[in-house]
Amino acid sequence: MYSFTDELNRRLADLRAQNLFRELRRVDSAQGSHLKLGNQTLLNFSSNDYLGLANHPALKATAVEAVDKFGAGAGASRLISGSLAPFHELEDALADFKQTEAALTFSTGFAAAIGTITALLGKNDIIILDKLVHACIVDAARQSGAKLRVFAHNDLDDLEDKLRWAEAVQSPKPKAQSRSHTLVITESIFSMDGDAAPLREIVLLKEKYGAWLMVDEAHATGVIGKKGRGLAAELRVSDQIEIQMGTLGKALGTSGGYICGRRELIEYLVNRARSFIFSTAPVPAAAAAATAGIKLVQSTEGETRRAILFARLTELNSKLKTQISKLQSAIVPLILGDEAKAINAAASLREQNIYAPAIRYPTVARGAARLRITLTATHTAEDISVLARALDQIVNPVS
Repeated sequence: MYSFTDELNRRLADLRAQNLFRELRRVDSAQGSHLKLGNQTLLNFSSNDYLGLANHPALKATAVEAVDKFGAGAGASRLISGSLAPFHELEDALADFKQTEAALTFSTGFAAAIGTITALLGKNDIIILDKLVHACIVDAARQSGAKLRVFAHNDLDDLEDKLRWAEAVQSPKPKAQSRSHTLVITESIFSMDGDAAPLREIVLLKEKYGAWLMVDEAHATGVIGKKGRGLAAELRVSDQIEIQMGTLGKALGTSGGYICGRRELIEYLVNRARSFIFSTAPVPAAAAAATAGIKLVQSTEGETRRAILFARLTELNSKLKTQISKLQSAIVPLILGDEAKAINAAASLREQNIYAPAIRYPTVARGAARLRITLTATHTAEDISVLARALDQIVNPVS
Protein backbone atom coordinates (compact mmCIF):
# COMPACT_ATOMS: atom_id res chain seq x y z
CA MET A 1 0.00 0.00 0.00
CA TYR A 2 1.08 3.55 -0.73
CA SER A 3 1.80 5.71 2.26
CA PHE A 4 -0.02 9.04 2.49
CA THR A 5 3.08 10.90 1.24
CA ASP A 6 3.59 8.43 -1.61
CA GLU A 7 0.00 8.97 -2.74
CA LEU A 8 0.37 12.76 -2.66
CA ASN A 9 3.61 12.56 -4.64
CA ARG A 10 1.89 10.36 -7.21
CA ARG A 11 -0.91 12.91 -7.59
CA LEU A 12 1.51 15.81 -7.82
CA ALA A 13 3.50 14.01 -10.50
CA ASP A 14 0.29 13.52 -12.45
CA LEU A 15 -0.45 17.27 -12.26
CA ARG A 16 3.06 18.07 -13.49
CA ALA A 17 2.72 15.62 -16.37
CA GLN A 18 -0.49 17.38 -17.47
CA ASN A 19 1.07 20.87 -17.14
CA LEU A 20 -1.47 21.61 -14.41
CA PHE A 21 0.88 22.00 -11.43
CA ARG A 22 0.61 25.35 -9.66
CA GLU A 23 2.78 27.06 -7.08
CA LEU A 24 2.57 30.18 -4.96
CA ARG A 25 4.78 33.09 -6.02
CA ARG A 26 5.81 35.34 -3.16
CA VAL A 27 5.25 39.05 -3.80
CA ASP A 28 7.13 41.63 -1.71
CA SER A 29 5.21 44.71 -2.77
CA ALA A 30 1.70 46.14 -2.66
CA GLN A 31 -0.74 45.42 -5.47
CA GLY A 32 -0.27 47.91 -8.26
CA SER A 33 0.87 48.29 -11.84
CA HIS A 34 4.22 46.76 -10.80
CA LEU A 35 5.01 43.77 -8.58
CA LYS A 36 8.24 42.69 -6.91
CA LEU A 37 8.82 38.94 -7.23
CA GLY A 38 12.14 38.04 -5.67
CA ASN A 39 14.75 40.30 -7.21
CA GLN A 40 12.59 41.05 -10.24
CA THR A 41 10.18 43.96 -10.68
CA LEU A 42 7.51 43.18 -13.25
CA LEU A 43 4.71 45.03 -14.97
CA ASN A 44 1.60 43.53 -13.41
CA PHE A 45 -1.24 42.50 -15.72
CA SER A 46 -2.72 39.88 -13.38
CA SER A 47 -4.71 41.89 -10.84
CA ASN A 48 -8.47 42.41 -10.50
CA ASP A 49 -7.74 45.74 -8.79
CA TYR A 50 -9.19 47.42 -11.88
CA LEU A 51 -9.29 51.00 -10.55
CA GLY A 52 -6.05 50.78 -8.61
CA LEU A 53 -7.68 51.23 -5.20
CA ALA A 54 -5.97 48.42 -3.26
CA ASN A 55 -3.05 50.73 -2.44
CA HIS A 56 -5.00 54.01 -2.51
CA PRO A 57 -4.11 56.45 0.31
CA ALA A 58 -7.78 57.02 1.23
CA LEU A 59 -8.50 53.32 1.69
CA LYS A 60 -5.29 52.73 3.64
CA ALA A 61 -5.96 55.69 5.95
CA THR A 62 -9.51 54.49 6.60
CA ALA A 63 -8.26 50.98 7.39
CA VAL A 64 -5.69 52.35 9.85
CA GLU A 65 -8.35 54.43 11.60
CA ALA A 66 -10.56 51.34 11.90
CA VAL A 67 -7.71 49.30 13.40
CA ASP A 68 -7.14 52.04 15.98
CA LYS A 69 -10.82 52.10 16.93
CA PHE A 70 -11.97 48.49 16.47
CA GLY A 71 -8.76 46.43 16.64
CA ALA A 72 -7.39 43.80 14.32
CA GLY A 73 -10.16 41.20 14.60
CA ALA A 74 -13.92 40.95 14.97
CA GLY A 75 -13.92 38.44 17.84
CA ALA A 76 -16.54 35.99 16.61
CA SER A 77 -19.55 35.63 14.35
CA ARG A 78 -21.62 38.81 14.17
CA LEU A 79 -24.53 36.90 15.72
CA ILE A 80 -22.38 35.88 18.70
CA SER A 81 -20.16 38.77 19.78
CA GLY A 82 -22.18 41.61 18.30
CA SER A 83 -22.03 43.24 14.90
CA LEU A 84 -19.37 45.95 14.69
CA ALA A 85 -20.29 49.35 13.29
CA PRO A 86 -18.02 49.15 10.19
CA PHE A 87 -20.07 46.22 8.86
CA HIS A 88 -23.33 48.15 9.18
CA GLU A 89 -21.81 51.22 7.56
CA LEU A 90 -20.51 49.08 4.69
CA GLU A 91 -23.85 47.35 4.15
CA ASP A 92 -25.70 50.68 4.16
CA ALA A 93 -23.21 52.01 1.61
CA LEU A 94 -23.60 48.88 -0.56
CA ALA A 95 -27.40 49.04 -0.53
CA ASP A 96 -27.29 52.73 -1.49
CA PHE A 97 -24.66 52.06 -4.18
CA LYS A 98 -26.61 49.16 -5.69
CA GLN A 99 -29.96 50.90 -5.11
CA THR A 100 -31.47 47.98 -3.19
CA GLU A 101 -33.27 47.82 0.12
CA ALA A 102 -30.49 46.06 2.01
CA ALA A 103 -27.16 44.24 1.78
CA LEU A 104 -25.19 41.61 3.67
CA THR A 105 -21.44 41.10 3.61
CA PHE A 106 -19.50 37.83 3.85
CA SER A 107 -15.84 36.99 4.40
CA THR A 108 -15.38 36.15 0.70
CA GLY A 109 -17.34 36.01 -2.53
CA PHE A 110 -17.12 32.22 -2.28
CA ALA A 111 -18.80 32.36 1.14
CA ALA A 112 -21.49 34.68 -0.22
CA ALA A 113 -22.33 32.24 -3.01
CA ILE A 114 -22.28 29.12 -0.84
CA GLY A 115 -24.29 30.70 1.95
CA THR A 116 -26.94 32.25 -0.26
CA ILE A 117 -27.59 29.44 -2.71
CA THR A 118 -27.70 26.67 -0.12
CA ALA A 119 -29.99 28.76 2.12
CA LEU A 120 -32.50 29.43 -0.66
CA LEU A 121 -32.59 26.18 -2.66
CA GLY A 122 -32.99 22.51 -1.78
CA LYS A 123 -33.71 19.10 -3.23
CA ASN A 124 -37.16 20.07 -4.56
CA ASP A 125 -35.77 23.01 -6.53
CA ILE A 126 -33.97 23.56 -9.84
CA ILE A 127 -30.87 25.66 -10.54
CA ILE A 128 -29.98 26.64 -14.10
CA LEU A 129 -26.42 27.92 -14.57
CA ASP A 130 -24.55 29.56 -17.41
CA LYS A 131 -21.79 27.13 -18.36
CA LEU A 132 -19.04 29.63 -17.53
CA VAL A 133 -20.14 30.82 -14.08
CA HIS A 134 -17.52 30.90 -11.35
CA ALA A 135 -16.56 27.72 -9.51
CA CYS A 136 -18.03 29.01 -6.23
CA ILE A 137 -21.48 29.11 -7.85
CA VAL A 138 -21.09 25.62 -9.29
CA ASP A 139 -20.00 24.27 -5.90
CA ALA A 140 -22.87 26.03 -4.13
CA ALA A 141 -25.40 24.67 -6.61
CA ARG A 142 -24.12 21.15 -6.07
CA GLN A 143 -24.16 21.51 -2.29
CA SER A 144 -27.75 22.78 -2.30
CA GLY A 145 -29.04 19.41 -3.48
CA ALA A 146 -31.22 21.07 -6.13
CA LYS A 147 -31.57 19.59 -9.61
CA LEU A 148 -28.80 21.20 -11.64
CA ARG A 149 -28.95 22.13 -15.32
CA VAL A 150 -26.39 24.06 -17.35
CA PHE A 151 -27.12 26.20 -20.40
CA ALA A 152 -24.58 26.99 -23.10
CA HIS A 153 -22.71 30.20 -22.44
CA ASN A 154 -24.92 33.24 -23.10
CA ASP A 155 -27.21 31.04 -25.25
CA LEU A 156 -30.74 32.36 -24.75
CA ASP A 157 -32.37 29.57 -26.76
CA ASP A 158 -30.71 26.94 -24.60
CA LEU A 159 -31.67 28.83 -21.45
CA GLU A 160 -35.30 28.92 -22.58
CA ASP A 161 -35.20 25.19 -23.30
CA LYS A 162 -34.00 24.58 -19.73
CA LEU A 163 -36.65 26.93 -18.29
CA ARG A 164 -39.37 25.22 -20.32
CA TRP A 165 -38.18 21.84 -18.99
CA ALA A 166 -38.18 23.17 -15.42
CA GLU A 167 -41.73 24.47 -15.82
CA ALA A 168 -42.90 21.09 -17.05
CA VAL A 169 -41.15 19.23 -14.23
CA GLN A 170 -42.48 21.49 -11.50
CA SER A 171 -46.10 21.81 -12.52
CA PRO A 172 -48.67 20.72 -11.62
CA LYS A 173 -47.75 19.74 -8.05
CA PRO A 174 -49.95 17.86 -5.59
CA LYS A 175 -50.95 20.11 -2.71
CA ALA A 176 -49.19 17.82 -0.26
CA GLN A 177 -45.82 18.53 -1.87
CA SER A 178 -43.81 21.61 -0.96
CA ARG A 179 -43.60 24.28 -3.63
CA SER A 180 -40.48 24.13 -5.78
CA HIS A 181 -38.56 27.03 -7.34
CA THR A 182 -36.22 27.65 -10.26
CA LEU A 183 -33.15 29.86 -9.91
CA VAL A 184 -31.19 31.09 -12.94
CA ILE A 185 -27.61 32.17 -12.19
CA THR A 186 -25.22 34.09 -14.41
CA GLU A 187 -22.34 36.51 -14.13
CA SER A 188 -22.76 39.96 -15.64
CA ILE A 189 -19.12 40.19 -16.77
CA PHE A 190 -17.48 36.78 -17.02
CA SER A 191 -14.25 36.40 -15.10
CA MET A 192 -12.18 34.48 -17.64
CA ASP A 193 -13.50 35.77 -20.98
CA GLY A 194 -14.44 39.31 -20.02
CA ASP A 195 -17.64 39.22 -22.07
CA ALA A 196 -21.06 40.40 -20.91
CA ALA A 197 -24.25 38.45 -20.27
CA PRO A 198 -27.41 39.48 -22.18
CA LEU A 199 -29.07 40.52 -18.92
CA ARG A 200 -32.13 42.23 -20.41
CA GLU A 201 -33.05 39.11 -22.35
CA ILE A 202 -32.32 36.81 -19.39
CA VAL A 203 -34.59 38.93 -17.21
CA LEU A 204 -37.40 38.63 -19.77
CA LEU A 205 -37.01 34.84 -19.86
CA LYS A 206 -36.96 34.39 -16.11
CA GLU A 207 -40.08 36.56 -15.82
CA LYS A 208 -41.81 34.56 -18.55
CA TYR A 209 -41.24 31.29 -16.72
CA GLY A 210 -41.61 32.56 -13.14
CA ALA A 211 -38.01 31.87 -12.16
CA TRP A 212 -35.71 33.77 -9.81
CA LEU A 213 -32.48 35.34 -11.02
CA MET A 214 -29.10 35.68 -9.31
CA VAL A 215 -26.40 37.79 -10.99
CA ASP A 216 -22.76 37.90 -9.93
CA GLU A 217 -21.49 41.43 -10.61
CA ALA A 218 -17.98 40.78 -9.26
CA HIS A 219 -16.17 41.98 -12.39
CA ALA A 220 -18.63 44.75 -13.30
CA THR A 221 -18.98 46.51 -9.96
CA GLY A 222 -16.94 49.70 -9.90
CA VAL A 223 -16.11 49.38 -13.59
CA ILE A 224 -19.30 49.33 -15.65
CA GLY A 225 -22.06 51.93 -15.84
CA LYS A 226 -22.87 55.25 -14.22
CA LYS A 227 -20.92 55.62 -10.96
CA GLY A 228 -19.64 52.08 -11.49
CA ARG A 229 -22.86 50.51 -10.24
CA GLY A 230 -22.50 47.55 -12.60
CA LEU A 231 -24.02 46.11 -15.74
CA ALA A 232 -27.46 45.47 -14.22
CA ALA A 233 -27.81 49.15 -13.31
CA GLU A 234 -26.46 50.23 -16.69
CA LEU A 235 -29.12 48.11 -18.43
CA ARG A 236 -31.80 49.25 -15.93
CA VAL A 237 -32.76 45.75 -14.82
CA SER A 238 -31.49 45.86 -11.23
CA ASP A 239 -34.96 45.95 -9.72
CA GLN A 240 -35.90 42.78 -11.62
CA ILE A 241 -33.00 40.75 -10.25
CA GLU A 242 -33.85 38.95 -7.02
CA ILE A 243 -30.26 38.38 -5.86
CA GLN A 244 -27.33 40.65 -6.68
CA MET A 245 -23.96 39.22 -5.70
CA GLY A 246 -20.50 40.70 -5.89
CA THR A 247 -17.10 41.01 -4.26
CA LEU A 248 -15.20 43.78 -2.54
CA GLY A 249 -11.81 42.45 -3.61
CA LYS A 250 -11.75 43.62 -7.21
CA ALA A 251 -12.49 47.18 -8.33
CA LEU A 252 -13.41 48.17 -4.75
CA GLY A 253 -9.85 47.38 -3.68
CA THR A 254 -10.36 45.40 -0.45
CA SER A 255 -11.74 41.92 0.34
CA GLY A 256 -15.01 40.13 1.03
CA GLY A 257 -18.28 39.30 -0.71
CA TYR A 258 -21.77 40.72 -0.59
CA ILE A 259 -25.41 40.06 -1.43
CA CYS A 260 -27.82 42.91 -2.21
CA GLY A 261 -31.58 42.70 -2.58
CA ARG A 262 -34.86 43.08 -0.73
CA ARG A 263 -34.76 43.44 3.04
CA GLU A 264 -36.56 40.10 3.46
CA LEU A 265 -33.77 38.36 1.53
CA ILE A 266 -31.09 39.82 3.77
CA GLU A 267 -33.02 38.99 6.97
CA TYR A 268 -33.46 35.43 5.76
CA LEU A 269 -29.75 35.05 4.97
CA VAL A 270 -28.78 36.35 8.42
CA ASN A 271 -30.86 33.48 9.81
CA ARG A 272 -30.10 30.71 7.31
CA ALA A 273 -26.81 31.31 5.44
CA ARG A 274 -24.42 28.93 7.16
CA SER A 275 -21.26 30.59 5.80
CA PHE A 276 -22.41 33.82 7.48
CA ILE A 277 -23.75 32.34 10.72
CA PHE A 278 -20.79 30.06 11.44
CA SER A 279 -17.91 32.32 10.35
CA THR A 280 -15.98 34.82 12.41
CA ALA A 281 -16.75 38.24 10.96
CA PRO A 282 -14.18 39.72 8.55
CA VAL A 283 -11.51 42.15 9.71
CA PRO A 284 -13.26 45.44 10.58
CA ALA A 285 -10.51 47.44 8.86
CA ALA A 286 -11.35 45.71 5.56
CA ALA A 287 -15.01 46.66 5.94
CA ALA A 288 -14.13 50.28 6.64
CA ALA A 289 -11.76 50.40 3.67
CA ALA A 290 -14.46 48.89 1.43
CA THR A 291 -16.86 51.65 2.45
CA ALA A 292 -14.21 54.19 1.46
CA GLY A 293 -13.79 52.34 -1.85
CA ILE A 294 -17.52 52.51 -2.58
CA LYS A 295 -17.51 56.24 -1.97
CA LEU A 296 -14.45 56.71 -4.15
CA VAL A 297 -15.76 54.79 -7.17
CA GLN A 298 -18.85 57.03 -7.21
CA SER A 299 -16.79 60.23 -7.01
CA THR A 300 -15.25 62.37 -9.73
CA GLU A 301 -11.97 60.56 -9.14
CA GLY A 302 -13.72 57.23 -9.67
CA GLU A 303 -15.14 58.45 -12.98
CA THR A 304 -11.69 59.62 -14.04
CA ARG A 305 -10.15 56.27 -13.18
CA ARG A 306 -12.80 54.42 -15.19
CA ALA A 307 -12.12 56.67 -18.16
CA ILE A 308 -8.38 55.98 -17.91
CA LEU A 309 -8.99 52.24 -17.65
CA PHE A 310 -11.06 52.11 -20.84
CA ALA A 311 -8.62 54.41 -22.61
CA ARG A 312 -5.88 51.88 -21.84
CA LEU A 313 -8.06 49.06 -23.18
CA THR A 314 -8.64 51.00 -26.39
CA GLU A 315 -4.88 51.59 -26.71
CA LEU A 316 -4.10 47.90 -26.26
CA ASN A 317 -6.72 46.85 -28.78
CA SER A 318 -5.44 49.34 -31.36
CA LYS A 319 -1.83 48.14 -30.99
CA LEU A 320 -2.44 44.41 -31.37
CA LYS A 321 -2.44 43.01 -34.89
CA THR A 322 -4.93 40.38 -33.73
CA GLN A 323 -7.92 42.01 -32.03
CA ILE A 324 -8.43 40.01 -28.85
CA SER A 325 -10.41 42.50 -26.77
CA LYS A 326 -14.07 43.34 -27.27
CA LEU A 327 -13.72 46.26 -24.84
CA GLN A 328 -16.59 45.03 -22.69
CA SER A 329 -14.50 44.87 -19.55
CA ALA A 330 -10.97 45.15 -18.16
CA ILE A 331 -10.37 41.44 -18.87
CA VAL A 332 -8.51 40.53 -22.05
CA PRO A 333 -8.20 36.76 -22.65
CA LEU A 334 -5.50 35.49 -25.01
CA ILE A 335 -6.64 31.91 -25.62
CA LEU A 336 -3.77 29.61 -26.57
CA GLY A 337 -5.44 26.22 -26.12
CA ASP A 338 -2.65 23.94 -24.99
CA GLU A 339 -1.61 24.11 -21.32
CA ALA A 340 2.10 23.90 -22.09
CA LYS A 341 1.79 26.71 -24.62
CA ALA A 342 0.13 28.93 -22.02
CA ILE A 343 2.82 28.16 -19.44
CA ASN A 344 5.56 28.94 -21.95
CA ALA A 345 3.87 32.19 -22.97
CA ALA A 346 3.64 33.32 -19.33
CA ALA A 347 7.30 32.41 -18.79
CA SER A 348 8.27 34.36 -21.91
CA LEU A 349 6.46 37.42 -20.57
CA ARG A 350 8.22 37.12 -17.21
CA GLU A 351 11.55 37.14 -19.03
CA GLN A 352 10.45 40.52 -20.42
CA ASN A 353 9.49 41.72 -16.90
CA ILE A 354 5.75 41.28 -17.48
CA TYR A 355 3.51 39.27 -15.18
CA ALA A 356 0.36 37.71 -16.66
CA PRO A 357 -0.65 34.26 -15.40
CA ALA A 358 -1.29 31.12 -17.41
CA ILE A 359 -4.88 30.08 -16.70
CA ARG A 360 -5.47 26.36 -17.07
CA TYR A 361 -7.91 23.58 -16.25
CA PRO A 362 -9.90 23.42 -14.00
CA THR A 363 -10.21 27.23 -13.98
CA VAL A 364 -11.07 27.00 -17.68
CA ALA A 365 -12.06 24.04 -19.84
CA ARG A 366 -9.43 21.66 -21.15
CA GLY A 367 -8.00 22.94 -24.40
CA ALA A 368 -8.91 26.54 -23.47
CA ALA A 369 -5.72 27.49 -21.58
CA ARG A 370 -4.89 31.16 -21.88
CA LEU A 371 -3.16 34.23 -20.66
CA ARG A 372 -5.67 36.26 -18.68
CA ILE A 373 -4.60 39.88 -19.02
CA THR A 374 -6.20 42.52 -16.84
CA LEU A 375 -5.65 46.24 -17.15
CA THR A 376 -5.99 48.82 -14.41
CA ALA A 377 -6.35 52.57 -14.17
CA THR A 378 -2.80 52.78 -12.82
CA HIS A 379 -1.22 51.48 -16.04
CA THR A 380 0.39 54.09 -18.26
CA ALA A 381 0.30 54.37 -22.03
CA GLU A 382 3.93 53.20 -22.08
CA ASP A 383 2.99 50.13 -20.01
CA ILE A 384 0.42 49.25 -22.66
CA SER A 385 2.95 49.67 -25.46
CA VAL A 386 5.37 47.32 -23.70
CA LEU A 387 2.62 44.73 -23.20
CA ALA A 388 1.38 45.02 -26.78
CA ARG A 389 4.83 44.42 -28.22
CA ALA A 390 5.31 41.34 -26.04
CA LEU A 391 1.86 39.94 -26.84
CA ASP A 392 2.34 40.50 -30.54
CA GLN A 393 5.34 38.19 -30.43
CA ILE A 394 3.12 35.50 -28.88
CA VAL A 395 0.11 36.02 -31.16
CA ASN A 396 2.17 36.56 -34.34
CA PRO A 397 5.48 34.77 -33.83
CA VAL A 398 8.18 35.29 -36.42
CA SER A 399 8.63 31.99 -38.24
